[in-house]
Amino acid sequence: MKTVLVAAVTADGFIGRDASHLADWTGKADKKLFVEVTKAAGIMVMGSRTFATIGRALPGRRTIVYTSKPAAITAEGVETTSEEPAALVKRLAEQGAAGLAVAGGASIYQQFMAAGVVDELYITVAPLLFGTGVPLFGGELDVRLELLETRILDTNTVLLHYKIIP
Repeated sequence: MKTVLVAAVTADGFIGRDASHLADWTGKADKKLFVEVTKAAGIMVMGSRTFATIGRALPGRRTIVYTSKPAAITAEGVETTSEEPAALVKRLAEQGAAGLAVAGGASIYQQFMAAGVVDELYITVAPLLFGTGVPLFGGELDVRLELLETRILDTNTVLLHYKIIP
């Protein structure tokens, strides 16, 4: 099973101004890519704060939300978990899943990267600077990447698609 991380960052590396900042700053091209990548994966996973900005299961993909309070997630068609990332990936693979898209936020990105279960990253760089905010990763990592693709998504937005080098 292939696990991909999909994120939008500002040119200075932030995924939001603060934990409650909506991803309304990313633009149409990034949103289109998000739909493309998450639908191709078939399953997407995110933290409860990221889910709160969406509030529902998205069509065409299975949605799993990390939470310590599963009763608080009442949206139809949404699953909850508190499994370690490696255990979740293993369980999904055993169920026959072909892919998993890790969709944020910073804590979830960090946990999946630190667990060593991410195969590829799709990082959209938006033409904005926040100066301060929530970084893409919230802890120490030592991960080498191989650039697979760069793509200009619109006149100002760039996709960086990387493979993790084991």
